[in-house]
Amino acid sequence: MGHVDYSVRGRIAVLAFQSPPVNSLSLPLRCDLVAALDRVMADPAVDAAVLIGANGTFCAGADIREFGTPEMLRGPTIWSVNSLLDDASKPVVAAIEGVALGGGLELALSCHYRVALESARVGLPEVKLGLVPGAGGTQRLPRLIGVEGALNVMLGGEPVPAPLFAGSPLFDRLVKTDLLPAALEVAEAAAAARASGKPLPRVRDRRVVEPDLEALLQFARNTARTAFKEYPAPLAIIDAVQAAAKLPFDAGHAEESRLFRPLLDSPVSLALRHVFFAERAASRVNGLPAGTAVRNIGSVAIIGAGTMGTGIAINFLNAGIPVHLLELGQEALERGVARVRDVYESQVRKGKLDAAKSAARMALLHPTLSYDGIAGDDLVIEAVFEDMGVKEKVFRQLDATMKPGAILATNTSTLDVDRIASFTQRPQDVIGLHFFSPANIMRLLEVVRGAQTAPDVLATAMALAKKIRKTAVVSGVCDGFIGNRMINQYFVQALAMVDEGASPQQVDAAIEAFGFAMGPFRMGDLAGGDISMHIRKRQYAEGKLTRPALIADRLCELGRYGQKTGGGWYDYRPGDRTAHPSPVVDQLIDEARAEQKISVRRIDAAEIVDRLVYSLVNEAAHILEEGIAQRASDVDLVYLTGYGFPVWRGGPMRYADSVGLYDVVRRIRHFATLPGGDAQFWTPAPLLARLAAEGGSFTGGAA
Repeated sequence: MGHVDYSVRGRIAVLAFQSPPVNSLSLPLRCDLVAALDRVMADPAVDAAVLIGANGTFCAGADIREFGTPEMLRGPTIWSVNSLLDDASKPVVAAIEGVALGGGLELALSCHYRVALESARVGLPEVKLGLVPGAGGTQRLPRLIGVEGALNVMLGGEPVPAPLFAGSPLFDRLVKTDLLPAALEVAEAAAAARASGKPLPRVRDRRVVEPDLEALLQFARNTARTAFKEYPAPLAIIDAVQAAAKLPFDAGHAEESRLFRPLLDSPVSLALRHVFFAERAASRVNGLPAGTAVRNIGSVAIIGAGTMGTGIAINFLNAGIPVHLLELGQEALERGVARVRDVYESQVRKGKLDAAKSAARMALLHPTLSYDGIAGDDLVIEAVFEDMGVKEKVFRQLDATMKPGAILATNTSTLDVDRIASFTQRPQDVIGLHFFSPANIMRLLEVVRGAQTAPDVLATAMALAKKIRKTAVVSGVCDGFIGNRMINQYFVQALAMVDEGASPQQVDAAIEAFGFAMGPFRMGDLAGGDISMHIRKRQYAEGKLTRPALIADRLCELGRYGQKTGGGWYDYRPGDRTAHPSPVVDQLIDEARAEQKISVRRIDAAEIVDRLVYSLVNEAAHILEEGIAQRASDVDLVYLTGYGFPVWRGGPMRYADSVGLYDVVRRIRHFATLPGGDAQFWTPAPLLARLAAEGGSFTGGAA
């Protein structure tokens, strides 16, 4: 039994899961667990059993790699393991440390008793995969913590600290330390009770008592329809809990199974499982040897105390890492420190942070006006103006100032990291760390690997991203890296459609109905038109933009930079971020169309969506072929965590696969034939064309 260690303490068998890293309930583990339980029940010298993890965690749930494969339904299934526990003739105690999640918690709920460390966390996160808990969780948990508590756990999907359920029937004992001794005591007492003739307690035999059942269920359904309108799983979870409250266990369990199976093959679940694996794949860096040592990062310096610099600083302060914040002017430095303080004070007012923690984090912030004040830091991140000349001055100064072995990082969003590295005598220590605004909130971090970036610098950046709770995606060096290089093409099409006949609000409405958090024009107004104008000017000079963005440029010439100036593509009123259609913009559009002698036509929502999304997909195919991105799922992760692509669609590459690459290519070629169509723009990338011709896909076509 290689996945379950069997030992005996007195008359209690200890069955220790040893399937690292998280003891997922794969077929081999299930087989060994059933064999061990059969041995317990057959051995007259054993009175009870304790289930425990051998590596600091109980069980993180089902092996998601088995979902939709024959192994998932090959016996013993998770369902049959839990039925075996239901029918066990001897007491079984679950000893929970680390986590008991999903199928792991369902396994524990099927045991007769549960003992947990106070540090343990439990949960049923299946909703995050577009599923209902399918192994009895919707039926057993309400019987232990009530309908409201069970719905909160299942609809939230987050791990919950075990002490939150102290005093409920979920746990028979909570202990600070010595989990196994406590579980053995419970097992011995249970064996004695069983020997005296007492029946074994089974969760399935308990009844759900909820006097306000209908009101709770209706409130939950109303909330789910509003908050999760594209996700079928939350409403299915509510239906399953209703069955737990109204039906006998076996009938409720059958209803849970009936709800689970169609969700397993639903487009939403397939997309969410793709995202699950994408997040894990992103941490694997091609060409980085396993076990590469990382550099110690004891303190960090941030150059620039503007919105981006202070946002970056907050990430490190939150992780307990001291930060030197450098500005060359006292007034700008004071504004930056005040900006950080305002963030923490706001969190304290909202109850998200206590005053002591706020003070402790502010104590880690050390403002300075001198490069000498940062010379001893282990990592420095510049967050200055997006101009190569400015970057050159900063990096030449950093090269002269920073201690040997310090990592020099640039937060540039578009510029050449290799050229920036050339301003130093240590290009091996230079890397791009592209944070997304607001940097203390957005999850995405593009880690840009330069041609000479040392392996340990890259490994350190990836480890540090995890420490500051960012989703890190490695990119190669090119104009805009992964995300902004793609979004540039997206904006090209948005602007072209306005030239051809659509209004900014029509474009935004269509892509927002598709599921984007914000359309391109509202996004542009939020980010600031002056920033994109600065990038366009550079790209015009470098010959990278051959089609002038006439309307966008003229808006900037009028000083309409977006929300911060009260007007951009939309008008804004003081203190109100609502985007209002602008007569000024309408007039500019009419004038530009007349000047360019464009014959206006009607553009429907389907064309808007396809041109925007397929512009992303086609550029991403170029990026993949060039090796800028490591894998298609990394591209999806960039757009899901940094650009508001709808999570339930799985990202642009996964979405293209779901449509079918053959149809995507046909649609792209059709756009080249439209009036004013740009045949060069709408030439399918070689990788996309090849995959379409071969019947292939970017992501494998399945989770």
